[in-house]
Amino acid sequence: FSARNIVLVALGVLLVAVAVWQGEGVKIFSADCNIAWLQLRGELSTYLPPESYGENGELLTDATASEALVNFIAEAEENDSIKGIVLEINSLGGRAVAAEEVANALKRAEKPTVAIIRESGISAAYWAATGADWIVASRNSDVGSIGITSSYVENVEKNKKEGLRYQQLSIGKYKDSFDPNKPLTQEEKNLILRDLKIIYENFIEAVAKNRNIPTEAVRKLADGSSMLGAMALENKLIDEIGGEKEALAHLEGIIEETPKVCPN
Repeated sequence: FSARNIVLVALGVLLVAVAVWQGEGVKIFSADCNIAWLQLRGELSTYLPPESYGENGELLTDATASEALVNFIAEAEENDSIKGIVLEINSLGGRAVAAEEVANALKRAEKPTVAIIRESGISAAYWAATGADWIVASRNSDVGSIGITSSYVENVEKNKKEGLRYQQLSIGKYKDSFDPNKPLTQEEKNLILRDLKIIYENFIEAVAKNRNIPTEAVRKLADGSSMLGAMALENKLIDEIGGEKEALAHLEGIIEETPKVCPN
């Protein structure tokens, strides 16, 4: 290589690294693999801010951005060498919009998709999993937790003891709602619970539709509690007890060739 070519190659590598750092979904699948293996770990949100990454692009927080997963799924769909998609999940949940985005991306995929719930796949993480064609979990996995929460710690009494006083400077009756340094009024609480109930119904509807379970059956399970894998199988929240071996065996039966997982 000439010095100019070396510079161009280095620049190309840098651009790919920056794109990954920004969560744009650049993922290179090698030609000798046929299964795209994606990971949903930690808190699920729509994006990760720049401060979530170190100087070399390494992730500093236990979190996953839906925008990256959605783009990875789209890239796997466009890659002719990829025959199936696996989403490995180990998450206690996150944001509803992020969950909906991942679930919808999996549902749009024309290639077979499998979600593997490892230790936990609950709340928003479970919502995301329901978009997959097939869900596998250990009999000891934590699954479900169909419910919505926005609970927080109020600091009012602590602030009083420390001599701190809240000065409200806002326009709009509800603008300071959710500020932990002021008491939550009943009107504010009612307003927030109104929206939480809407998201809760959307969650139930998504599970019912994606898992082909009657809505009322899902509603009976939607008390916010989770269940272990064996019970989740009985309630049709998952399709199979197992892990990576079972997930790949399921895909092999569909793609009719030996699954070869792409490096993460």
